[in-house]
Amino acid sequence: MKVPILSTVFYVALLASSSAANALTAERAQVLIDTLRQDCGSCHGMTLKGGLGPALTPEALRDKPLEFITRTILDGRPNTAMPPWRPLLTNEEAEWLARQLKEGVK
Repeated sequence: MKVPILSTVFYVALLASSSAANALTAERAQVLIDTLRQDCGSCHGMTLKGGLGPALTPEALRDKPLEFITRTILDGRPNTAMPPWRPLLTNEEAEWLARQLKEGVK
């Protein structure tokens, strides 16, 4: 089946605009980092080396899949002090934060 060139161009443009829409602005990224340092740091320690909650350092998260960390951010941990952040974060933002944690927050 032949796909018309115009349809292919439209599809590629749609994918590109979708990716751009999901990209974080520098301003939003800074807000998320500040939130991570302050709000997450209040339980996980200001240096994220642990406190009420476990350490969130790259070493501590090495064996944790990105999806697990993302879901924990979004949905919290039942029967613990870890709240769900889904009302405040998009899936993309939670995954971005999970990547920052795995790579080491700068």
